[in-house]
Amino acid sequence: ALSRPLISAKLVEVAHKYGATYMAHGCTGKGNDQVRFEVSVQALDPDLKVIAPVRVWDLHTRPQEIAFAEAHGIPVAAKNGKPYSIDDNLWGRAIECGVLEDPWNEPPADIWETTADLADCPDTPEDVIVGFEGGKPCSLDGEKMSVQDVIVKLDAIAGRNGYGRLDQIENRLVGIKSRECYEVPGGLALITAHKALEDLCLERELLHYKLGLEHKWAELVYYGLWFSPLKKALGAFFASTQTLVTGEVKLRFIKGTCTVVGRRSEYSLYDYNLATYDEGDTFNRDSAAGFIEQWGLPSKVWAKHRKDTGNEGTI
Repeated sequence: ALSRPLISAKLVEVAHKYGATYMAHGCTGKGNDQVRFEVSVQALDPDLKVIAPVRVWDLHTRPQEIAFAEAHGIPVAAKNGKPYSIDDNLWGRAIECGVLEDPWNEPPADIWETTADLADCPDTPEDVIVGFEGGKPCSLDGEKMSVQDVIVKLDAIAGRNGYGRLDQIENRLVGIKSRECYEVPGGLALITAHKALEDLCLERELLHYKLGLEHKWAELVYYGLWFSPLKKALGAFFASTQTLVTGEVKLRFIKGTCTVVGRRSEYSLYDYNLATYDEGDTFNRDSAAGFIEQWGLPSKVWAKHRKDTGNEGTI
């Protein structure tokens, strides 16, 4: 879903460069990608027309598509014995089709390429410190590098420790459920680290409200609405939340797990003197009783009314 808007933007760019009035894609007629490509292109240039040969020709099965490719000298990785549909980019790999279409079947070992099997993982933990500036990853173990290099190197670290596999049932936009397997070692590790830093730096109400909008943003992208006004507006909101998400998070990888074992930031809202139960505690306990009385007053009034009216057994 993340790569389709970029591909669409480049399609439109090339179409304008050469004066093309049509664009074509090879998506099937039952997947999400056809929607993502065409809706994105329409949003960028509503005058461009679309050609979708796989959708209109008699190519409804994976064997038919493989046979067509072989007959026309088109090199494809899929074979009849391994008819997987695989997408691969900087963020990770997506695998579907073949034996994966039965949700009871265990994913075959040959679909995984960037993550080690648990039996082959090291027996000792491996720690790495991920640095962020303004919400963006910028370093590993103190070494400054580009976001791309962070992802590539974290992919290798997480992958050799067996972390980053997903096997899930998705609800496609076209109305069917499908099974997808993913390898996202670096991406999942970054999400884990970034969330830990946000927990440290963001105010409570902002953090909780942002969580709901994250799901909406992801849904818009999954449904092909990358270039929609709402997605753009949400992007502006998220950007404003990240200005102080700067610091470091220590991750520990072992046997398919990734655990946050430390975090620090100059913008941390964690106040040791308020949180501690040891010497130096500055929390005002005298205010607790009054706070609880006011906070619980609606519940107390509701409960009293039910009791007085004989409706204690109802909601």
